[in-house]
Amino acid sequence: MVKVIISLLAILLSSHSYALTKVSASVDKNLTMANESLILTITADDNVDRNALDTSALLTDFIVGRTSVSSQTSMINFDTTRTTTWNTVLIPRNSGELVIPAFDINGFKTQVITINSLAANESATSKQQDLFITTQASATDLYVQQQITLTVKLHFAAELKRGSLSEPSLISANILQIGKDEESESIIKGKRYRVIERVYAISPQKSGDMILKAPIFSGEIIKASARRSNFLSYADTKPVSVVGDDIALTVKAIPVQVNGLWLPSELFALQQEFQPAPRKFKVGEPITRTITLTAVGLSEEQLPEITMQVPQGLKVYPDQAKLHTGLNNARLVSQKVVNFAIVASKAGEYQLPEISIPWWNTVTNKAEIATIAGQKIIVLPNADIAASTIQQPPRMNLETPTTPGVVESVIIPQNTFLQWLFLALWLVTLLAWYITAKRPFKSKQAKSETNTKFNNAHLAILAACKKNNGELALACLLPWARYQSQQQSLDNNQSQELTTLDSLHNYFNDPALSNAIIELQQSYYGKNPSAWSGNKLILAIQALNKSKLSKSPVAAISINP
Repeated sequence: MVKVIISLLAILLSSHSYALTKVSASVDKNLTMANESLILTITADDNVDRNALDTSALLTDFIVGRTSVSSQTSMINFDTTRTTTWNTVLIPRNSGELVIPAFDINGFKTQVITINSLAANESATSKQQDLFITTQASATDLYVQQQITLTVKLHFAAELKRGSLSEPSLISANILQIGKDEESESIIKGKRYRVIERVYAISPQKSGDMILKAPIFSGEIIKASARRSNFLSYADTKPVSVVGDDIALTVKAIPVQVNGLWLPSELFALQQEFQPAPRKFKVGEPITRTITLTAVGLSEEQLPEITMQVPQGLKVYPDQAKLHTGLNNARLVSQKVVNFAIVASKAGEYQLPEISIPWWNTVTNKAEIATIAGQKIIVLPNADIAASTIQQPPRMNLETPTTPGVVESVIIPQNTFLQWLFLALWLVTLLAWYITAKRPFKSKQAKSETNTKFNNAHLAILAACKKNNGELALACLLPWARYQSQQQSLDNNQSQELTTLDSLHNYFNDPALSNAIIELQQSYYGKNPSAWSGNKLILAIQALNKSKLSKSPVAAISINP
C-alpha cells in the first residue's frame, strides 16, 4: 500500500510540474512538384489548445488543405509526457524556393523551413507522381456567354481510401457538370494510372481577362507498407491533396454590330424534313415539317424559338420542341427539334417562306445567318370531298388545338347518365379481362392495352359528337379508327395502317360512316359552312360497332343521341 501511494504521488507531482517547453515543425518532403501536396507537421510537447495554430501566413505561397489535430499522453517509469500534433496538407502555388515561416505556439516558435517546388514539366526529379490532375479547356479565347467545356482528369497510381474533387471556379460564370464521371486506365511513362474524368460546361457572363481555377482533390491514400498488411488502420493512411493547373481565359464582349439576339457559336445550322416524303399532298391531310436547329457552344436555354409563317389557305400547328445536349470531340452540342403540322384548306401551289436566324460565328468572328430557303409545296384535291375544302386538325389525341397555341380538352359533364356509362365501361373492361385471361400472356397483355386505348378513343369521339364539336370529332376519328383496326388485327393477325381519312373510308367501307364524315367536313370547311350536329355520326359509329360486335373482344360504348 505504501508503494502504491508513493507511485500516485509521483505521478501527481510529475503532471503538475510538466509544462510546454518546445515546439517543432517538419515536412514529409522538401522537394516537391507544383500542384502536388506535402504534409506539414507541427508538434508541441504539452497539451495545447487545438486552435493555437494559425496557418493564415501560408496562404500566399500555398493552398492550405485539411488540418488534423491529435493529442497523446504517455507514461514511462512514472515520467508522463504529453504532445499535441497538427498535420496540415499544403499545395505549392508556384514553382521555385518557397518558405514555410515560423509559427508561434503559446510563446514558443518553430523553425523556418525551405521548400523547393519544381514546375510540372521539369525533369529534375526522376520519381513520377502517384497523384495528379490535368485540365483542358475547349477554348481559351471566347466571347461572353459562349459556352466552353473543361475536361478534368484525376490520375492516381496509389490506392485511394477516400477522397473528393471540388468544382472549378470562375468569377461571374455559369458552371455545370455534364454527364457522369467516367473511369478508365492509362499508362504514362511505363506507370499504370487509374483515371477519373469529369466534364464541365462553363459560360462566362462578363468580359475581361480571367483565371479559371482548377478543381482540388483532397483525400487519403493507403501507404505502400500498409498494403502488405491485413490489419489496416487510420495510421496506415496518408492525407493528400492535389490541384490542377489554372487556365487563363480571354473573354471578349458582344460586338457592337450585333443587334438583337446574341448567339455565339462555332457551328449553327438549320435543317428541314417533310413527312410524308413526297412534295405533293392532298387537301385536308396533315403535312409534318420538321425543323432541326444544331448549335455548338450554346446551351439548350440559349437556343432561340423557331417560328413559321404560312400563306393564306394553310394553317400551321407547332408541336412542343424537343431539346438534346451532348458532347462531340470535347465540344458541347445542343439541338432543338420542332415539328410543324400544316393543313391545307384548298388545292393549289403554296410557297412556304424562308426561316432565318442570325448568329455570330466565333471561328471567323463574323455575323452570319442560318437559313432554310423558301419551299414550294403542291396540294392536290381530295377525291373524298368533291368541290369542297377541308381542314383537318393535325393532332390526333385527346387534346387538340382549335387555334394555334390553344388546347381544347375533352370534358365530359358529371351527370347520372355518364356515371352509369362509366360503370358499364368498368364492367365491360372486367369482362374483357376475364375473356383474355384464358389466352397466352403476351396476347392477353396486348389486347388489354388495345382495349383500354380503344375505350378511351371511343369515349372521346362520342363525347365530341354529343357536344356537337366537329373539329374535335375530326381529330378523334383517326385514333378511334386505329384502335378499332388494332382490335381486329389481334383476332385475325391482319393489320392496316390508318393515317388518312382516305384509308379510314377504305378500311371500314361503310357508306353511313363515310357520309357522316363528309357531312361533318362540309359543315365546317365547305363553301357554305353550317351548324353541325353529331347525331348522324354517333348513329353510324354505333351501327358499325354492332355489326362487328361478334368479332370484337370488347363491346362498344354508346351514347344515345
